Parts: sequence; structure tokens; C-alpha cells
Amino acid sequence: MKIYGRYMLEDRSEYPCHVIDMSPGDVALRADRPGALGEKVIAYLDHIGRVEGVVTRIIDGGFAMQLIASERKRDKLAAQLTWLANRHELDLPEDRRHERVSPRNPMTTLELADGSQYKCRIIDLSLSGAAIEVDAKPELGQPVLLGTMRGRVVRHFQEGIAIEFAAVQREEVLVAEFSGRR
Repeated sequence: MKIYGRYMLEDRSEYPCHVIDMSPGDVALRADRPGALGEKVIAYLDHIGRVEGVVTRIIDGGFAMQLIASERKRDKLAAQLTWLANRHELDLPEDRRHERVSPRNPMTTLELADGSQYKCRIIDLSLSGAAIEVDAKPELGQPVLLGTMRGRVVRHFQEGIAIEFAAVQREEVLVAEFSGRR
């Protein structure tokens, strides 16, 4: 599973990224514009949240940074990483399906990783994903944006695709995004 996110350099410029490798003390990010050695970076990572650190290495296609975090934050990060690594094998409760509903306004846009956009209709929606009717059939695992919700394609079916959101959403966020009713 890839963890996607965004990072901000000291000049306040922001860029997309995804995690190559991560521990409670360090993270390596695939990124188009690495920071300079010693530069402070703030990253917002799906499933993880906000982390900050200092660039320690420039690597091919990205950079690595040492995280600046309290012992409590490192312990929380270790627990999150363990959960992410094991959630499918253990069928942990946080990963079970959520109640599905039909949104009040089902029309939205699906954006693929290459920037192409398709009008689509949400068939049903939950805190963890959506089934959508769309002409495009992006590859399984491909990152997508449904409106502004980041996710990935997890299933194809005759009318469209199923998307798993990058993080379990809060009900109020879905209501605001899709004018859904719960």
C-alpha cells in the first residue's frame, strides 16, 4: 500500500509525494522537488497526518528526512505504521466496511493520476470509499481524486469502478464534499 501526501518546504512551496519507506524516526519520500540538506520540511501524509523533519539525504527521485517528534508522537507513529502494515491480514475493525448511502448530489468529477478528468455519478458512498458510474476504467491500485477526496481504484464492475479513500473520512467531510445525507 502506498501512502500519499503533500509536503511544504521552507519557502512555503507545496508538492505531492508518496512514502517510499518510513519508521517512527525517519521517512523517505518520492518527490519531484527535494528540499536542500538541512532544510526543514512539513508533510501531511494520508493515514498518518502531519509530520515534520529535516532533510538528511537526497535520493534518486526524492529525499529522506529525520523526523522531529516527541517520544509520545513517535510511539503514536509506530502504532499507526504497525496498523497500516497489518490491517488487511488482521481484518482489524477500523478496516471493515462502513454503511453505504446514496448522496443527495451524485454528480462529481473523477481525476486520474495523469490529470485527465471524467464526469461521473456516485452510486453509493461510505466513510471508506465509493462506487461510481464512469466510462473510464483506470488500473487497479491507480491513485485517483473523486471530487477532492484522494483514493485508489480497488475494483472494476460493469458500470464503473470502486474507490477506497486514502483515509477513512469523517461524516461531516463527506456531507460537505458530496452534499450527502446520513
